[in-house]
Amino acid sequence: MKHPNGIQTVLDRIAALSDPIRLRLLRLLETEELSVGEVSRVLQIPQSTASRHLKVLSEGGWLVRRQLGTASYYRVAPDDLSSDERSLWAAVRGQMDEIAEVGEDARRIGAVIAERATDSVSFFGRLAGGWDALRGELFGNQFTAQALLTMLPRTWTVADVGCGTGNVAELLAPCVNEVIAVDQSEPMLEAAEQRLNGAGNVRFVQGAVEAMPLDDSSVDAVVCVLVLHHVDDPAGALCEMARVLRSDRGGGVALVVDMLAHTRTEYRHTMGHKHLGFSEERLCELFCEGGFGKPDVRTIRGESQAKGPGLFAAVGRVAEEM
Repeated sequence: MKHPNGIQTVLDRIAALSDPIRLRLLRLLETEELSVGEVSRVLQIPQSTASRHLKVLSEGGWLVRRQLGTASYYRVAPDDLSSDERSLWAAVRGQMDEIAEVGEDARRIGAVIAERATDSVSFFGRLAGGWDALRGELFGNQFTAQALLTMLPRTWTVADVGCGTGNVAELLAPCVNEVIAVDQSEPMLEAAEQRLNGAGNVRFVQGAVEAMPLDDSSVDAVVCVLVLHHVDDPAGALCEMARVLRSDRGGGVALVVDMLAHTRTEYRHTMGHKHLGFSEERLCELFCEGGFGKPDVRTIRGESQAKGPGLFAAVGRVAEEM
């Protein structure tokens, strides 16, 4: 890459890095070559905005552009940068790894690359692409998840804590002996009852996560989906889950699905969130304080169109001394 000499070149280089979106862009494009549309989906910005920032970085000499048909792909090519540019980027890059948005971008890029692979299979592989479309047409897109749930023991009683409108209970009911749908909101319980009308093995109980009106050791498993961030005392809620769990019959397991730690403080005001997600370290502390062993925490691969923070699934079992 050739640049004019002089102070203006230095100023142009620095100016190109002066926008947070462009910094996130460079962080992405040093690990993966992406099209404009893919950048737009990962950063969750309009495609026109993505194009504008890519143009600034390209004109500043930070990016290499490759044309493939009608699509343009961009990447950072370290070997094409001058030593000054590499030093400048290294200094900036070293401050970015702790930024929450950068972590969310890294999670979303996996989903975008996976979609690209699927698109390639559909385009180039007649058999594979055709089978996916045919399978969806014949059987729908939900049967795989429903089939996997049948691995749950039929004898289990499962508490759906903070059941909301009953979407989790609806999935569990055909697979286990009983589902106890617990929520402190009467309107939510009414919506869940209406949704699950006809499911004879679902019992609806009004109560808070921190004080469930359930007997000790009365359920085999507890499921808590997108609830813990609303609770003032998450450790107390987990302690309550441990109380109602029994560890015989292979049970004593709690599944918590919630948001990874993020910085979207507006959620406190718009949706009443008490916690801005949870780090893996914090989750381990909470589970142990609640009477569980160390949980198995896994990041859930998000969908590229999803606009919320990344999610995790944490599975813990009641500690032996319980």
